[in-house]
Amino acid sequence: MSAPNLHNPVIAQIHQHASVRRYKPDPVPRAWIEAIVAAGQRAATSSNLQAYSVVAVTDPEVRREAAHWCGDQAHVAEAPVFLVWCADLSRLDRVCALRGVQQVTEYVENFLVAVVDVALAMQNAALAAESLGLGTCYIGGIRNHPREIIRLLGLPRLTFPVAGMTIGFPAVQPQPRPRLPLRAVLHWERYDRSEEDEALREYDRVMAATGIYERRQIPVPGKPDQLEDYGWLEHTARRVSQAVRTHLRAILEEQGFALR
Repeated sequence: MSAPNLHNPVIAQIHQHASVRRYKPDPVPRAWIEAIVAAGQRAATSSNLQAYSVVAVTDPEVRREAAHWCGDQAHVAEAPVFLVWCADLSRLDRVCALRGVQQVTEYVENFLVAVVDVALAMQNAALAAESLGLGTCYIGGIRNHPREIIRLLGLPRLTFPVAGMTIGFPAVQPQPRPRLPLRAVLHWERYDRSEEDEALREYDRVMAATGIYERRQIPVPGKPDQLEDYGWLEHTARRVSQAVRTHLRAILEEQGFALR
C-alpha cells in the first residue's frame, strides 16, 4: 500500500479555515444552503439519533433582530444567510410517540449527545461551505439571549440554539490564525504536561506577533517590576476567569432539559 498524501486538498482546505466577518451582499443560492446542510448531515451522529435541527434565516429583518440578540454583531445581519444550529430532542419525542413509548430527556447525557451531534454537523457544514468559496463564522453570541432567539424562531420544547453560523461570499478574506503547538494538545498514551508551559509561552509569542491584540505591555505575573507584551496568555486568562452566560441552565430547564 502506498503512503497517503498528507498534504491532500481536504487537509489543505481545513488548514485554510478562518472566520469571515465581512460579506458581499450577493445572495447564496438556496440549493447551495441545502447542499451545505446535507453535508452536515453526513457527520457522525450518536446511535444515528441525528439530534439536531437547523433554521436557515435569510429574511433581512429577522437577521437584524437575531444580530441584536447575538450582541449586535454586524456580520449576523450582513451575511445573506444565518444558520441557527439547535440541539433537538423534540423530533425524537415524536419518534417515541409513534412507537408508544416515552423518551427519557432529563439527564445531562441526553443534552450532551445532542450538543455533540450539533458540533459535528456544524463542522461538516462549514467545510462544505468553504469548499464552495463561501465564508463562515460561528456565532456563540446566540447564547447571550436564547429566550429571545427561541421566541424569534419558534423553537419548540426540547430544542436549544447551540450556535449560529453566518454564511456568505467574503468581502475580505482573512488569514488563518495560528493554533497551539501540536505538542500542547496531542498526548501519547497518557496525558503529559511536561512541555505544556514551554508550548504555551511559545504560542503566546506567536500570537503577539500577529498584531491582533492591543499593542501594550503589562506586568509579568508575580514580577510587577517586569513587563511583557499583552498576548494570548493574558487575553485568554482574563476571558476564562469571568463567569459568562450564567442564565443558561434555567433556560435549558425551561426547554425540557433537566440536566440531572
